[in-house]
Amino acid sequence: MAPPTSAATLFLALRRRPWLLLGCLLAGALLLAAVFAPQIAPHDPLMQRKEWLGAYGQPLGPAPDHLLGTDSRGRDVLSRLIFGARISLAVGLGSMALAVCVGLAVGVTAGYFGGHVDGALMRLTDVVMAFPAILLALALAAVLPQRNVLSLLLVIGLINWASAARIFRGETLSLRERQYVEAARSLGASHGRILFRHVLPHLAPTVLVVASLSAAATILLDAGLAFLGVGVPVPAPTWGSMLQEAQTWYRVAPWLAVWPGLAVLLAVGSFNLIAFDLSRSLGGRR
Repeated sequence: MAPPTSAATLFLALRRRPWLLLGCLLAGALLLAAVFAPQIAPHDPLMQRKEWLGAYGQPLGPAPDHLLGTDSRGRDVLSRLIFGARISLAVGLGSMALAVCVGLAVGVTAGYFGGHVDGALMRLTDVVMAFPAILLALALAAVLPQRNVLSLLLVIGLINWASAARIFRGETLSLRERQYVEAARSLGASHGRILFRHVLPHLAPTVLVVASLSAAATILLDAGLAFLGVGVPVPAPTWGSMLQEAQTWYRVAPWLAVWPGLAVLLAVGSFNLIAFDLSRSLGGRR
């Protein structure tokens, strides 16, 4: 019997971890929809047609030509939902990567060197964490000269690094006291060698958990900013802006709020499921 391939081994491992499998499937489906949006979407997400509205100018419900209905401007909801995944996931995942990188740099530096370096970096972290994330993001996004994917990515990423920095600092404080780190230090290893050979590799599982949690938080924050009107400007489709536009029609066209709300729920839930399973596995190894 031939030995199992790496793909088969991965699938068997995922079958034993149903929450991780479910989270990966949901996140993968959303990412594939975002990448292949032009091929999947049935219509142009910006196309407006009067015949795609009701007799009194109201949105149309789900139908064979528009599986999720149309919005108040005669645009296909399914197409906007699929293309909205591109912007929402790009901002959410990009800002997650920025937040984790900044948090990792600050947390590891503070935890490893300690003393005045630790004190200064942690006081900076306390200042950032003292402000509610949504209010700080609103203030920064409102004063941006131009709101686009990159600028919102930077705003959200530079707000969400503080909690990650505290987690990485705590882990680094524990790792720097391990015997292999003490042995490397006694042999004259440089700080850089110790960090990159002995500290950072052992932080990898924690980084994965923090990244999953941060992805869920940044996607939700991006949707909140768009709902409040400071996201990527219209007519670009985002899940948050679709929720904002649905407010006026929630009584007569509830599907306008249901579908983007469900998309946000699935995206946030998928990354939370991944983080839950990874954190449980990490706790079991300890």
